[in-house]
Amino acid sequence: MKTIKHIKELQEHLSFARKTGKSIGLIPTMGALHEGHLSLIKAAARDNDFLVVTIFVNPTQFNNKEDLKRYPRNFDSDLTILSDYPVDIVFTPSEAEMYPSEEKRQFDLSPIDTVMEGKFRSGHFAGVAEIVSKLFEISTPDNAYFGLKDFQQLAIIRKMAKILNMNFNIIGCPIIREKNGLAMSSRNQLLTGEQQAAAPLIYKTLLKSKELKNSLSLSEISAFVKEQIDRHPLMQLEYFEIVDDVSLMPVTSWESPANKIGCIAVQLDEIRLIDNIYFD
Repeated sequence: MKTIKHIKELQEHLSFARKTGKSIGLIPTMGALHEGHLSLIKAAARDNDFLVVTIFVNPTQFNNKEDLKRYPRNFDSDLTILSDYPVDIVFTPSEAEMYPSEEKRQFDLSPIDTVMEGKFRSGHFAGVAEIVSKLFEISTPDNAYFGLKDFQQLAIIRKMAKILNMNFNIIGCPIIREKNGLAMSSRNQLLTGEQQAAAPLIYKTLLKSKELKNSLSLSEISAFVKEQIDRHPLMQLEYFEIVDDVSLMPVTSWESPANKIGCIAVQLDEIRLIDNIYFD
């Protein structure tokens, strides 16, 4: 496993790998690795000959500067974890390396960047599209891997890649959960003991809402989720939406033929957690 900080050096190694007939799998991360990230690496290892994991906390996707400051950074332990996996390169660029000048690239991601996360995190998806497009252009992988916990982000990345006519596979991998059901996230490392005890309520509520599908309307399900979350003293519901898993637009009735996914964001004190569940 080789750690590389510069784009040119990364591209030299990738060029050699391609010349020797190796397929390239890319796993973009912001570090603070957990089992969810490792599941992406395992999937990539099954499909590819040469694996690149990126670790870069991208400042342009944080609309809240305090959130950026709080984001966990465990670089040394990340490298230790990765050393046990078939990773060929860990790409760890600096901010200056990724943004040597003012970034001007923009993408028309409407309408999927205006709903759910887009309502509450202004500029977030522009920053995601910006950095992921750069990583795609730098590495030109055969396959790129992302977790389905960030369901809307995956839809954004797929749309961005289509706009740029990028012809490789963007693969969504299942949510990995803690034993208590909480979706694994780097932000979970920031939770206090009290917050960790409260957090499983999110997934429990999603599971219960799915159980109630046949007896409640869409609006009643939404009201149920809001009541369950907001009655907890540490939690506040930011949004819960049941949407079409392709268009991300709200579903108007259970009779709709769309694949329905419930997406949720919860503020747990100062920590923001997201999750989702399919209703079909």
